[in-house]
Amino acid sequence: MKTLTDFSFKGKRALIRVDFNVPFNANKEVTDATRMEAALPTVNYILENGGSVVLMSHLGRPSDGYEADFSLSHIVPKLSELLGREVEFAGDCIGDKAFSVTNRLSAGKIVLLENLRFYNEEKKGNSSFAEKLSGHGDIYVNDAFGTAHRAHASTSIIAGFFEGNSCFGKLMQSELDSIRRVMKNSAKPFTAIIGGAKVSSKISIIQNLMDKLDNLIIGGGMSYTFIKAMGGKVGNSLVEDDYLEEAKAILDVAEEKGVRILIPEDSMIADDFKNNAKRKIVDSSEIQEGWMGLDIGPKATEQYSKCIEESKTILWNGPMGVFEMDNFQSGTKKIAYSVVSATERGAYSLVGGGDSVAAINKYELKEHVSYVSTGGGALLELIEGKELPGVAAIENH
Repeated sequence: MKTLTDFSFKGKRALIRVDFNVPFNANKEVTDATRMEAALPTVNYILENGGSVVLMSHLGRPSDGYEADFSLSHIVPKLSELLGREVEFAGDCIGDKAFSVTNRLSAGKIVLLENLRFYNEEKKGNSSFAEKLSGHGDIYVNDAFGTAHRAHASTSIIAGFFEGNSCFGKLMQSELDSIRRVMKNSAKPFTAIIGGAKVSSKISIIQNLMDKLDNLIIGGGMSYTFIKAMGGKVGNSLVEDDYLEEAKAILDVAEEKGVRILIPEDSMIADDFKNNAKRKIVDSSEIQEGWMGLDIGPKATEQYSKCIEESKTILWNGPMGVFEMDNFQSGTKKIAYSVVSATERGAYSLVGGGDSVAAINKYELKEHVSYVSTGGGALLELIEGKELPGVAAIENH
């Protein structure tokens, strides 16, 4: 893996692909700077080692050309504040104005290019667009794990124009080290906690994990597809009838490979999808019509927690219930604390996927697990066993 320490940045311009796709309020002020903060170690390393920095990113989904709402100029004040130094804004990403700024860049200076997606060529992976972008730097650094699964010009094509002068930034390096530790060097017992609404979005993940796991914990709405596949009554719970056979097949494969699958024995059910709905605890396979499972029950929580706390490697992707509603967050919250407890006893825990990360952040536990991934789709594709274009580009050049 080529990293920052493989290069001398003294007197060099580092062109860094970052993920600054951040949310704003009505005044165009950044409301969550997590992704910006994640890039700081890479930027600071290059500056401290005598280099200058040109940052490029996408923001939102502009339809065609420049749209003021999606201009990266809005993040310059926050970025300058985080870095403790002035960030110059180029106003474009491939125009003459942008090159006039980056061509005269001196050591210690930082420039932010305009939103890459103002050009359709970015998403199309256009080679000539990538070549133009490459003119902004001497060394290419990819530190945008969140977009590494996209075959875009700035993530997968551009490295080819740097003749070996490309590497991963600190964030990308830590993300890849983390997932490879879990998928290739996991200490046993290895437990995956897979939750969320739909089985369909997790099938390939589960299939690729089967040869590695000791335990598979199922939670969230997807658990009711498994329960129905086993002949249970699930009432009005979320079920994907088209995936009942796939759920059965997973259960068969798990038995064949000796993987223990835990499916919620009991559930917190409600008569409506509302926080203040009537609710009660029942056997997960005996949910009556008009009721739906919105969280795992106390028996399932206790069983799951015991399994997690006995594990040495933990991968968590997806909540146990509708944790956004206070009355249905108990399962997810207790599982989060169990992951923390196991981590404190020496287990390696990787949390990834939007809702799992949201849960860890909600309970302010981010600093108490081993690693929280910044890339939803990219992480999931790695777990599925897919090659990420943004990773392959650097490893192959």
